[in-house]
Amino acid sequence: MSSKSVPITLDDLETLAKENMPVASFGYISSGADAETTMQRNRAIYDELFIRPKVLIDVSEVTIGTTILGHNVDTPIGIAPTAFHGLAHEDGELATAKAAAESNICYCAATYSNYSMTEIMDEAKKHNDSPFLWFQLYVERDRATSEKLIKTCEKIGYKALVVTVDRPRLGRRVADARNHFKLPDHLKLGNFEERGTEDAYFTGEIDAALEWDDIVWIKSITTLPVILKGVFRHEDAKKAVECGVDAIIVSNHGGRQLDGCPSTLEVLPEIVDACKGTKVEVYVDGGIRRGTDVFKALALGARAVFIGRPIVWGLSYKGAQGAKFVLNNLAYDLRLAMALAGTRTLKEITTDFVKPASFYKFDKWLQSKI
Repeated sequence: MSSKSVPITLDDLETLAKENMPVASFGYISSGADAETTMQRNRAIYDELFIRPKVLIDVSEVTIGTTILGHNVDTPIGIAPTAFHGLAHEDGELATAKAAAESNICYCAATYSNYSMTEIMDEAKKHNDSPFLWFQLYVERDRATSEKLIKTCEKIGYKALVVTVDRPRLGRRVADARNHFKLPDHLKLGNFEERGTEDAYFTGEIDAALEWDDIVWIKSITTLPVILKGVFRHEDAKKAVECGVDAIIVSNHGGRQLDGCPSTLEVLPEIVDACKGTKVEVYVDGGIRRGTDVFKALALGARAVFIGRPIVWGLSYKGAQGAKFVLNNLAYDLRLAMALAGTRTLKEITTDFVKPASFYKFDKWLQSKI
């Protein structure tokens, strides 16, 4: 695809990013752990779930607005926390914040961003009087450092704290090893100006001893809603509910941590079931590239979905404008999928709209005729 081409799909943006970004930077964003089985399954699994459309429904008006933790958003599509947006564009997370604020959607800023949480919030406020920003936290061995981050994000107006719990150690990133990836010298760690660019994320200051009692401790030092990112089992979701968390993001870190685990879509029903009858909202990320993907995730019980890599591809294309292209593309695609499926609001997207591909196997029907 020529760099002068106009992208139509999110896959087009990835192709352009591969052409335009340095090899090591593109590899850092695009790659998964080990054989990348889980990363690839995150995407492929959506093709194994079919939508069953209803017909003769008035879909002249389709709305995709919803609430997340009681906050009104224009779409159920949020931006997942991903590190180092400066690899894709000089404006980095500032461009992401602008796109999210103008689109009135949720943006979860990462601990390891190239701009600080304060700079990100200040930029968002230029484009939205009440931006819906969350802050993602890696809990470090030095609890004072983590507590300072928590207190700061609460003070400056972030609306929730997202604690990543699936990264006790860094997954084996083969592409990064082959490309000798390191953060370019011109980029900084926005929330840790006193550190070098090799610290924490790569060298192990994130606490591998994190336990459930630490979640209780976090709850005790903040008034912000606490969300756990990376819960992958029914019993862990139950424990999260017992600890008083406000929401769960079903995530396998974009397939960048433990390779060989299920896709997020496959795990989603298990977590939704564990949270049934509680006030805990469930979201999902990983592999979402089309409006039909969003539809399927919502049909399986997700309150909202979050996207990571596509936003970075959008930044690489045209900064904030490119990130907004991604959000607009998915929002349009979701409205279209809803209309074609016979749904007018997100509440109408229920489990009966989807069936696994195996349900439609010809051999089952043919055998019944023998």
